[in-house]
Amino acid sequence: MDARSSTTSRIKSRGEVHREAREQAREALGAIARNAHERLAHADDSARAADKIHEMAPETSDYVIDQRRWLHAHPELGYKEFASTEHICAELDALGIPYTRPRETGVVATIRGTAPDAYDKDGKPRRRLMMRADIDALPVTEQTGEPFQSLNPGCMHACGHDCHGAMLLGAARMLTKLTDELHGEIRLVFQPAEEGGNGSKSMIECGVLDGVDGVWGQHIWSDVPAGKISCEAGPRMAATDWWRIDVTGRGAHGAMPNQGADAVLAGAAIVQSLQAIVARNMSPFEPAVVTVGQFHGGTARNVMAGTAWMEGTVRTFHEAAHKRIPQLMERMAQDTAAAYGCTATLQYEVAHSTVVNTPEASELAARAATEVLGTDALVTYQGSMPGEDFSEYLKRKPGVFVFLGSGTADKSGKVWPQHSPKYDPDESVFIRGTMLAAQYAHDFLAQ
Repeated sequence: MDARSSTTSRIKSRGEVHREAREQAREALGAIARNAHERLAHADDSARAADKIHEMAPETSDYVIDQRRWLHAHPELGYKEFASTEHICAELDALGIPYTRPRETGVVATIRGTAPDAYDKDGKPRRRLMMRADIDALPVTEQTGEPFQSLNPGCMHACGHDCHGAMLLGAARMLTKLTDELHGEIRLVFQPAEEGGNGSKSMIECGVLDGVDGVWGQHIWSDVPAGKISCEAGPRMAATDWWRIDVTGRGAHGAMPNQGADAVLAGAAIVQSLQAIVARNMSPFEPAVVTVGQFHGGTARNVMAGTAWMEGTVRTFHEAAHKRIPQLMERMAQDTAAAYGCTATLQYEVAHSTVVNTPEASELAARAATEVLGTDALVTYQGSMPGEDFSEYLKRKPGVFVFLGSGTADKSGKVWPQHSPKYDPDESVFIRGTMLAAQYAHDFLAQ
């Protein structure tokens, strides 16, 4: 090939490259236009759904309050939610929502969308959202004085799980009237044993995450202003660990301490040294809590204790701290005990991980809140150190865990926190959580 032919060939190649670039640019612009059109269509669909949800809100609010009061009056501890389960099943029957009971307590229900594209030819949903409400109570004696207060002595819905169950039933009631606009399937999970029982893991073992594209959870929360929504991305609730330290010394007569090694004295020193883990070994920008909840030792007032033990919990937001703290605890316990002539052993149990919202789901929740509750619905909240086993779902699937504010003062001006025997959230906020749940479900399936 001569030089001229070679040049012509190169020119043609460049021309082809330019044409390809122009075609790619046109395709990109077309994709942008299509995406913009889809966003506008989605916005219109979302607005229409919000209008319908608003129409249903007054009647649904009464329903949710009634459901919450029934659940509140009949609290049950983890894995013993028999009456609660039966009640939820009866409500699902009344709503015409099919369900299964994969274990003795807890319910899994299904709402099938009937939009033209909700399912493919093989019956697979276009998208599937799992929505969870926990339904267990706490071993707390209620002191609210409400006419619907606990009928089960020593047991109370002091964390708001009665509200969660009622709001999910309310959202389900709304969604059954929106099925023509649901582009997929919603799986409702009424979960047992969130309070220390790892009920989420038991439900995961039953297959509640199979075929799921995203997860939704919600917690009524006294630290957030009443009726406001916090759904920021990132860590929201802490990883939860449990621990026990056993201290072994040498028992002796209380009048002759030089003949023994005092396990109570060594244990007391360990309690103090553990507080140095957060104060002197962790970054101030790395939230962590080490709490000693129990301390026991000795058998008689005139006997120097040969053994003692303590138990507590650790809460962390970040994985590095989650891994480091047990190592520091073991070192401090052993070294401190040795200084008093004793030995110490640490037992450490990882209960569940940090609740971490994914950015896309958090953004969708924020848009849904603004759409159905108004532009002032959202507030910023830093998150909380208590744990939540919803983290087990979020470890496996993308999703969001929302705080619904219930921070309303009582007549004395006191805002009672979760787990208080006087915890009594403002019932007027329940419909806001219900509306948000229904809107989020619609918008998630429409994506």
